[in-house]
Amino acid sequence: MECCRWTTAGTLLLASLILSSRTARSEEDRDSLWDAWGSWSECSRTCGGGASYSLRRCLSSKTCEGRNIRYRTCSNVDCPPEAGDFRAQQCSAHNDVKYQGQLYEWLPISNDPDNPCSLKCQARGTALVVELAPKVLDGTRCYTESLDMCISGLCQIVGCDHQLGSAVKEDNCGVCNGDGSTCRLVRGQYKSQLSASKLDDTVVAIPYGSRQVRLVLKGPDHLYLETKTLQGVKSENSLSTTGSFLVENSSIDFQKFPDKEILRISGPLTADFTIKIHYAGAADSSVQFIFYQPIIHRWRETDFFPCSASCGGGYQLTSAECFDLRSNRVVADQYCHYYPENIKPKPKLQECNLDPCPASDGYKQIMPYDLYHPLPRWESTPWTACSSSCGGGIQSRSVSCVEEDIQGHISPVEEWKCMYTPKMPVVQPCNIFDCPKWLAQEWSPCTVTCGQGLRYRVVLCIDHRGMHTGGCSPKTKPHIKEECVVPTPCYKPKEKLPVEAKLPWYKQAQELEEGTAVSEEPSFIPEAWSTCSVTCGVGSQVRLVKCQVLLSFSQSVADLPIDECEGPKPVSQRACYGGPCSGEAAEYTPEETQLLYGSLQEFDELYDWEYEGFTECSESCGGGVQEAVVTCLNKQTREIADETLCVSSRRPPQLLKACSLDPCPPR
Repeated sequence: MECCRWTTAGTLLLASLILSSRTARSEEDRDSLWDAWGSWSECSRTCGGGASYSLRRCLSSKTCEGRNIRYRTCSNVDCPPEAGDFRAQQCSAHNDVKYQGQLYEWLPISNDPDNPCSLKCQARGTALVVELAPKVLDGTRCYTESLDMCISGLCQIVGCDHQLGSAVKEDNCGVCNGDGSTCRLVRGQYKSQLSASKLDDTVVAIPYGSRQVRLVLKGPDHLYLETKTLQGVKSENSLSTTGSFLVENSSIDFQKFPDKEILRISGPLTADFTIKIHYAGAADSSVQFIFYQPIIHRWRETDFFPCSASCGGGYQLTSAECFDLRSNRVVADQYCHYYPENIKPKPKLQECNLDPCPASDGYKQIMPYDLYHPLPRWESTPWTACSSSCGGGIQSRSVSCVEEDIQGHISPVEEWKCMYTPKMPVVQPCNIFDCPKWLAQEWSPCTVTCGQGLRYRVVLCIDHRGMHTGGCSPKTKPHIKEECVVPTPCYKPKEKLPVEAKLPWYKQAQELEEGTAVSEEPSFIPEAWSTCSVTCGVGSQVRLVKCQVLLSFSQSVADLPIDECEGPKPVSQRACYGGPCSGEAAEYTPEETQLLYGSLQEFDELYDWEYEGFTECSESCGGGVQEAVVTCLNKQTREIADETLCVSSRRPPQLLKACSLDPCPPR
């Protein structure tokens, strides 16, 4: 069914209509010998953005300077989802016309870089591509991801304000000519944690209105979607095949590869999306995600409150309330405090009711502007101590309505006098972070190269931030020493001792690194490693890491300040091992093993910051937040390490995401 129509009119018919509807010529028209502009033509489309034109006639026997036709956009309203693509409609109009004696079902060819305004179509199921018309109809988009439109066969620039020739663009939040302040960038990484009791897990929740969503899964597992509309309707999509499709009226582009899956959603999302992962193999998977999340709670300035006096001079103030853009209602201030970008407007004050009071009026004192009478306000006592030092507790306080007179004396008054602002909460959760727990690092090598010996490990008490702390129970501390056996028999003659196995870090320290080429984007470029500082035993290597960019015009490389390059800086120092000294197999005492192994662990190529999931939601309903947990990981063993070992790496930014967005049930 044809959902959107387009109109064409012959030039002769249009000219006759213009002649009958001419308006008086302007001074400019008479000076330039042009007739007045005619009325605008009917729009070429009824939705989705079309074009309309107006003509004028040259009244001179000579050639007039300027153009005799002008255009404007029209019908700038979205088409219904069932309308389909305008270019596709034009291709399908040729389905009942034989091409070279045969009928075809024609599909549109979009984004032609050479001639985007010609109607090129492809026969379904074949490689046959034909230009069925030299020009598409006016109002057809030049490119699928642009507002630019074809008019009279030429691609014309259209800004987000739907004006021809406008260069105004949308910001990342989808606001035309905006400054990007109405949304925030959310990016992070999820790593699968296989469990015998779990078949799937949540990667990230992406709220309604989010834009430019991109997820990349690497590994054997599979992505799938769960959605929930604002009306509470839930659905699920398995994302089983590559393709583009609609989910809750949001266009989804999904690509499935043997070892990778890519999900893109340009947005804005028309529902809350929850991206989940289904475990499908024994190997771990990782998911990187990035999107722009709308700031749905924003401050809104109130009107002025009633005047503090009915006559004789008073004052009145404004306030600010937190407004939920999704539900169009006022919510508690704490929702707006979740977003650092939100700055609460300062109250405004103005004088009012300045007329003198009659002798019989109850107001006897005129309150000057500089000695105004403050409005009643809520006052609270300090919070009590938290009921628990970790793992979640509660604390309380008392809140009362007070009033301050001109002399500064404060006295309690009835609560209704403070109801112009929400009452502060009297109870709140506290210390909701996890209690400290023991964390055992990897075992050291065995202290001998043959027979029976000992091995050691570091056991730390780690708090919720990954910092070394106290407070763990000594009864549950894992042991730090155990016996080990090297399955190599020991012999008495030293010259026949077995060659010592190289420590596990030796292989990593000697791995070759791929070179990094200079590009037109600022990037870190490491130089070659220096030779090892020792010829035997454990030493170090260093190298120079520069921030460089390729200048495309001169094809030369320029050095930039280090902070111009984004992303983690490659390490500039690493361990190296020259083998045992003096040609003999070495045996280490426990103290030597700890010193040797521990010193190498501190090199920055072994440790880096990574996101490890999110904390629990701060609220069970009504909207809360979750904070991404950042930990220092040993990249070789994937175990959590002390944060001091990651000091040479840049700590990633704090990430927050909204959660528990369902309204709380009425009490």
